[in-house]
Amino acid sequence: MVRLYSYVVRYDIGFAPNPFHGWCTLATCKQDIRRKAAVGDWIVGTGSKGHGAEGRLVYAMRVDEILTFDAYWDDPRFARKRPDRHGSVKRVYGDNIYHRDSSGQWVQEDSRHSLSDGSPNQGHIGKDTGTNAVLASQHYTYWGTRGPNIPQRLRGGELDLVHAAQSHRCRFPDDMRDDAIAWLTSLAPGVHADPPDW
Repeated sequence: MVRLYSYVVRYDIGFAPNPFHGWCTLATCKQDIRRKAAVGDWIVGTGSKGHGAEGRLVYAMRVDEILTFDAYWDDPRFARKRPDRHGSVKRVYGDNIYHRDSSGQWVQEDSRHSLSDGSPNQGHIGKDTGTNAVLASQHYTYWGTRGPNIPQRLRGGELDLVHAAQSHRCRFPDDMRDDAIAWLTSLAPGVHADPPDW
């Protein structure tokens, strides 16, 4: 059964999610979603009050693949998602940051989740790699703060598609889930705006 996950995107810098280079990926943060999601599920990120985008769609992705961090790192399709602190802003915030060394220890590349001097941030390593899963999609739409309003029929009460709490919501009636997915698939695919935190 297809599931729909919804959460508020509080920090939108092109890192989580990373909608660039032809793929939308969720490789860090949202450990519970990355652990539970299956191929075919949908992930919806909605806007935050801080960005003045509450009730708006930030992005939506259908999970097409789930990779381990090592598989993500080694896959040439995702090489451009490796962070490059001297590259374009899209490359600076690349999310392909984890892989294991020859001894099996996690390596964290100099990235958004590293310390300011580029050294590994053990707190982020522990949280991010606690779920060894990267969600990847070529069926996605990304809007930043310029996204459309979530339709009123998908709002309200316990069945609100916009989940205001820090966690996520995924228990929706089948008809609401199907309605939401139909709306999401009707939107123009691809990247429509830059992340608001650039």
